[in-house]
Amino acid sequence: MDLSLFYFANDSGIAEEDRYRLLLDGARFADQNGFRAVWTPERHFHPFGGTYPNPSVTSAAIASITDRVKIRAGSVVAPLHHPLRIAEEWSVVDNISRGRVGISFASGWHATDFALNPAAYADRRTEMYERVEQVRTLWRGKPVEVADGRGNPTEVRSFPPPVQAELPVWISSVGDVETFRSAGRIGAGVLTHLLGQSADQLAEKIAAYREAAAEPAPDGWPGHVVVMVHTFLGEDTEAVRELVRPSLTDYMRSSLGLILAADLSTDSLEPDEIDMLVERSFEHYFDNVGLLGSVGKGEKVVARLAELGVDEIACLIDFGLSTDAVLSGLTYLKKLNDLCGGEAVA
Repeated sequence: MDLSLFYFANDSGIAEEDRYRLLLDGARFADQNGFRAVWTPERHFHPFGGTYPNPSVTSAAIASITDRVKIRAGSVVAPLHHPLRIAEEWSVVDNISRGRVGISFASGWHATDFALNPAAYADRRTEMYERVEQVRTLWRGKPVEVADGRGNPTEVRSFPPPVQAELPVWISSVGDVETFRSAGRIGAGVLTHLLGQSADQLAEKIAAYREAAAEPAPDGWPGHVVVMVHTFLGEDTEAVRELVRPSLTDYMRSSLGLILAADLSTDSLEPDEIDMLVERSFEHYFDNVGLLGSVGKGEKVVARLAELGVDEIACLIDFGLSTDAVLSGLTYLKKLNDLCGGEAVA
């Protein structure tokens, strides 16, 4: 099992002097201690995740201070951007990193985000897959047809040429099995999470994904499944529970739409009902899903996810704890990574 770091902060919304210290110091730690990758997302217009409006920018910063760790978007909201811009920006990062980038593409879901490209909202899923193939074409050095400023058709290529001949691609899914299958059919990996889907449901979707991935893969490529999991490890599980409880419950409250069933409106809930749901979600997540507690407990979570067919755990570390606490906890995560076979750095 590969372990990576994943960032998706619930931002305070106020000015901070050193807002990206955790990102950069964590990336250095991952680079020096055998972690597989560092993932940053794309979020817009909201404190939840709003520290990361452009993963190509954060990835360029990571590329400039690391040597080995893979650098990935989790995710690029493809319908918001022209494929030429995606290819250009990420090729720059591929060059800075000497060939270490990868992109998970997402269709987007929040209508307000589409202020950047309102026309794409209605058919965002179709647009996402079209852009994936266009970016792949450009990445391979081939031209795409566009209209110039006068409305005339013309062919253009993107520059600079990337280092990698093929762009590593994933598709982000909140749990729709058809998205898993579609990712497999186009030879992409899957990036998902366990908020809103059970372990058994995930196992079924991974099986469907593997079956779909085998269809276009004469070389037998089995696909690649990454699961995002909230992570903080320490000496004692109960001490960790009380340390992370305030931050993780606040984080869950901010992302309530991901925790509650899709057909349940928070508008119909009383404050005490929301409190109860968040508390129950916290206890379930802490006990059964998250990499939260001791290293020994973390080993059991990793083993369970491996049984489900997961290839990589993207450890979401920035859910509200102080930067110093998170960086200190990475030493325990390194112990787990070593037990999982993380590559030691000489």
